[in-house]
Amino acid sequence: MRFDVLTLFPGMFEGFLSSSIIKRAIEQGLVEASIVNFREYSTDKHRVVDDTPYGGGGGMVLKPEPLFHAVEALTEGLNSRPLVLMMSPQGVPFTQKKAEELSRFPRLILLCGHYEGFDERIRQHLVDEEISIGDYVLTGGELPAMVMMDSLIRLVPGVLGNAGSAEEDSFSTGLLEYPQYTRPADFRGWKVPDVLLSGHHAAIERWRRQQSLQRTFKRRPDLLEDAPLTDEERNWLKQRKSD
Repeated sequence: MRFDVLTLFPGMFEGFLSSSIIKRAIEQGLVEASIVNFREYSTDKHRVVDDTPYGGGGGMVLKPEPLFHAVEALTEGLNSRPLVLMMSPQGVPFTQKKAEELSRFPRLILLCGHYEGFDERIRQHLVDEEISIGDYVLTGGELPAMVMMDSLIRLVPGVLGNAGSAEEDSFSTGLLEYPQYTRPADFRGWKVPDVLLSGHHAAIERWRRQQSLQRTFKRRPDLLEDAPLTDEERNWLKQRKSD
């Protein structure tokens, strides 16, 4: 999978791309990331990328030319243009389902804004979709881009040592993940549930499913509306709601 990230602050990605799982994925050739400073595509002699908004108002607005030129340079000669995504609090919420959808694309172009925002013509004529990582405003789109990349890279086959890890994560099953434990089995009197030490795989899977269901019911009941549940689980939920 390849990412082309257009940003004014490429240095922000250095630590992200050179650490841990992301670093290994790049070294193994599973992921490719190109960080492009779109200031280089400004035709202004001073490399200006922003200007004051028409109609007045505070802040500076990113001009269309540098971003259009950068995307056109990246996609020149390609048979089909990769999806162009804008990091924006006005975008569709980034969820695990959205991550799974985007992970099917072999290449994505991510636009990271700064300052007051983008000239609207970038939204209308260059961007395929706007993505938001939450209902809050950041100083730029770099952190959301890294969040999104991290989530997508985990889904690339071969990136995680255990392919089942991503499938069992919170949200991947429609529920929050079950509690996890490791050694020691007894820490300060707080013991690991007996079932996890039993070696009975069917019982362990059943316990984990029950724990996921209970945890989701307590913390994120909204997720249960769309979660794939058995008839037995739906009956359990009805009983819990009526208690």
